Amino acid sequence: MVAAAAVLIAILFVATRSKTPSTATSTQSAAAASTQILRLKGTTEAVQARAILAPELAGQSVPTLTIIHLTPSGTRVKKGDPLVEFDRQAQMRDFVDKQADYQKLVDQVAEEQAKENAARAKDETELKTAEDALSKAQLEIQKQEIVSRIDAEKNQENLDEAKATYDQLRETFDLKRKAALAAIRILEIQRDRTQQTMTHAQANADLMQIHSPLDGVVVLNTIWKQGTMGEVQEGDQLRPGEPFMQVVNPSSMQVRVMANQQDFPSLQVGQTAKVRLDAYPDLVFPAKLDQLAPVGEGGDFSNKLRAFVVIVAIEGNDPKLMPDLSAAVDVDIAKQSAESGPQKSAPQKIEQKPGSGS
Repeated sequence: MVAAAAVLIAILFVATRSKTPSTATSTQSAAAASTQILRLKGTTEAVQARAILAPELAGQSVPTLTIIHLTPSGTRVKKGDPLVEFDRQAQMRDFVDKQADYQKLVDQVAEEQAKENAARAKDETELKTAEDALSKAQLEIQKQEIVSRIDAEKNQENLDEAKATYDQLRETFDLKRKAALAAIRILEIQRDRTQQTMTHAQANADLMQIHSPLDGVVVLNTIWKQGTMGEVQEGDQLRPGEPFMQVVNPSSMQVRVMANQQDFPSLQVGQTAKVRLDAYPDLVFPAKLDQLAPVGEGGDFSNKLRAFVVIVAIEGNDPKLMPDLSAAVDVDIAKQSAESGPQKSAPQKIEQKPGSGS
């Protein structure tokens, strides 16, 4: 009896030992399947942002522009607040010179117009006198029958002379008016051109002062200067059209990441994620996949390897959450796959990153 009991206990022990690992393995597999995390790396950016570029001046070829006043990075600004001012002495000097030339031409036009009015009045008086003399001569010629032959010939000569004088004054009157109007018109054209040049000079001077296009925070770009990369500052010289600053609205942020062609099929719009900032490891933000690029981009080493842009919308904000911070995005791909099955949301067209275009 004792031997039989010992054998039974040994069999039960072996059976229990063989069953436990299988149960543990299945539990671990279920847990792993329910928490499949895909990590993507990217950079934070503001949903609403405007790139600030060095102004391009109309009608002027300026190689560089010098910053004399600059709003520090991190400053909160309102729409219309001054952001930066470039040295505009040349533009203001050009404006003052063109303004003086314009005023000079305005005075010349007024002077020539006054001279023409006086000359016209004089010519009209002479024309009226010649017209009266012609009328008088025409009346005298009607007395041909009652005057002597000599007086009749004198009256005829007076009539011919009066008519010739009137015709000449009439013709020269029209020619003088056309010549005077042409001279005044030339001055008016010169005046208008000078006014346009003056307006361009004023516009160029205004372009040298840039104001904020929206409410937000100032973010200064890094530029190449003196052989190294550095943040733009007062005294730096920029090329026209060069981006050097951004004004961003930090209340709504997102992360732009690149997903390779192997991981991209497992991503869907609406998947939940968590965003961690490399600079602040303790900060964790909930997020969702907002946009998927419809077309991939060529890789750095081979065009056969494609990468897709993915936009992840961050929920909530923090004063430390600013643009251009490296971030890690952990996407829970298992939970979404279980809920939505094999269906996949259509990729969406992704807007260019602010400041990366023109």
